[in-house]
Amino acid sequence: MRISTTSCLCPFLVCLCFIQRCSSVSHHTPAKVPTKNQTKLANGETEVHHRPKRGWIWNQFFVLEEHTGPDPQYVGKLHSNSDKGDGSVRYILDGEGAGSIFIIDEVTGDIHATKSLDREKKSHYVLHAQALDRYTEEALEPKSEFIIKVQDINDNAPKFPDGPFVATVPEMSEVGTSVLQVTASDADDPTYGNSARIVYSILQGQPYFSVDPKTGIIRTALADMDREAREHYTVVIQAKDMAGQVGGLSGSTTINITLTDINDNPPKFPQKNYQLYVPESAQVGKPVGKIKANDDDLGINADIKYSIINSEGANTFSISADRDTKEGIISLKKPLNYERKKSYTLHIEGMNTHADPRFSYLGSFKDTATLKITVGDVDEGPVFSIDHYIMDVYENAPRGTEVGAVTARDPDSRNSPVRYFLDSKEDDERYFRIDEITGVIRTTKPLDREDITWHNITVMASEVDNPSLLSHVPVTVQVLDVNDNPPEVAADEEIILCESSRPGQVIQTVTAVDKDDFANGQRFAFALPSQLPVNPNFTLKDNEDSTASIIARRRRFNHLTQELYELPIVVWDGGEPSLSGTSTLTLRVCPCQRHGRIRACQGEAFLSSAGLSTGALIAILLCIIILLGKLGQKPWWYVRDFLCERHVMF
Repeated sequence: MRISTTSCLCPFLVCLCFIQRCSSVSHHTPAKVPTKNQTKLANGETEVHHRPKRGWIWNQFFVLEEHTGPDPQYVGKLHSNSDKGDGSVRYILDGEGAGSIFIIDEVTGDIHATKSLDREKKSHYVLHAQALDRYTEEALEPKSEFIIKVQDINDNAPKFPDGPFVATVPEMSEVGTSVLQVTASDADDPTYGNSARIVYSILQGQPYFSVDPKTGIIRTALADMDREAREHYTVVIQAKDMAGQVGGLSGSTTINITLTDINDNPPKFPQKNYQLYVPESAQVGKPVGKIKANDDDLGINADIKYSIINSEGANTFSISADRDTKEGIISLKKPLNYERKKSYTLHIEGMNTHADPRFSYLGSFKDTATLKITVGDVDEGPVFSIDHYIMDVYENAPRGTEVGAVTARDPDSRNSPVRYFLDSKEDDERYFRIDEITGVIRTTKPLDREDITWHNITVMASEVDNPSLLSHVPVTVQVLDVNDNPPEVAADEEIILCESSRPGQVIQTVTAVDKDDFANGQRFAFALPSQLPVNPNFTLKDNEDSTASIIARRRRFNHLTQELYELPIVVWDGGEPSLSGTSTLTLRVCPCQRHGRIRACQGEAFLSSAGLSTGALIAILLCIIILLGKLGQKPWWYVRDFLCERHVMF
């Protein structure tokens, strides 16, 4: 509380007056001539007049917040040392809350608070006090300012305004590794008592994590947490005020913690010995096989570099890592000759490219395997121009549409003609056929992308001179989309319409579905059917993001008057050409509680459950007839709304 200079000096001046008065009684010497402040009495004595020293006397004022007692809360007393207790002094109070929140007894100077105050809304009030002579209205004290402070109580629980949280920490982290710091806020007064002194504790997440009770820093509490064993953890942190004492208020938040991967797993070949057959006709530079070491890590921590570590294998073969599959692809560096060398032995090593030195104690992050390659002595069959053909054709294309062509040749010197045919074991439905001479592949029927998007077939080629010698090549045919499916509104169930809906209120946001792919079906526009009259109950807003909002056009619906509404909606896709479809949605009127919570959606019996007598029913019907007579000149919808607002149901 701020006290004026005059108020601070008043007690001191009162003491001086008392000392002066005592001194004049004990040590005065008679004077022959009365001074200015003396009066000569009849008996010869002199009466001394002292000018009164005036000043305010009060203590600092406090009022407890959230006071709920039956009587006004006593705040304190204003008192002037000019007040002799005879009722001649009148005290006046003005400023913030004077007369409304704070009242003063004009005679005694007692101040009371008449209302419950909230420190979090206003922590103090600045008021002014004045003391007047009740009879002359003369100011006995200068107008002075003082403060009434609202004293805090613990009425606000700690909150985490930014929760819930998401955090990550590397797996295998040391105990005490910092994960995240959470901070709770408390609206109570941090300078008074323990109302805003927060202590953090962990409710869920032990023994894996801990929290610092003062700072809210979450740390790892368990060593060697392995992502490959468990990746996700849910931690619940509680913040409690009153320094965590019994009776304090608390709040909690959730932190979803994910262990991130580190390279703590070496690559491992599933077996130590492999075999591979490679015909001597294999082409140089082309893959002839593959081998793979497994690694439980992720991303770059699972990257493997393959190498052939013996000279016999490295001179004839090479190996490289496939970035996507992590496989080691073995290719031929030199032509093979069965008559010169019938087999090769390859020692293959797989090693991580991003080793972590912290885990060197686990050993070297690499593994080896042996691959024995057998060279085949065969009459080389036809060789296709590429190892894998990828073709495409539009859906609904007519029968006989050309998809593409494959080509193969006889690598032998005689250059025998080649004939093509399809593997009958794969194409059971016979979607394709191939020209045995040209290798041109055509459709046998129109294809439907929504039924099958990709077709995998195998084309075989044989030499005319040696039909038993076959070559195979995989052919993948992609069916391209055309816009042949109209969109429709996605509606799995009926829409609930609250009786208390207001004009302009969004009832439901709808989306659309389309069997076509993104290029032809995933950009949607919505509208109500243009050929129908304007709907008096609902309108539709296209949100231009492939969604639309159903909006009420009038206020209040009554499920006893009409329970179901049907709303047709037209939706267009973004294909070329654009297709449209009309879907009819059902809206069910339901009585709802606040915030749109459904109270009941079943048909309710009218009047019978209320236990009304026959006379009461007749009276109600007469009232309805009178109302209808008065509203007979109004439009039907005006009458309906008028009756619904007054809960008149028929």
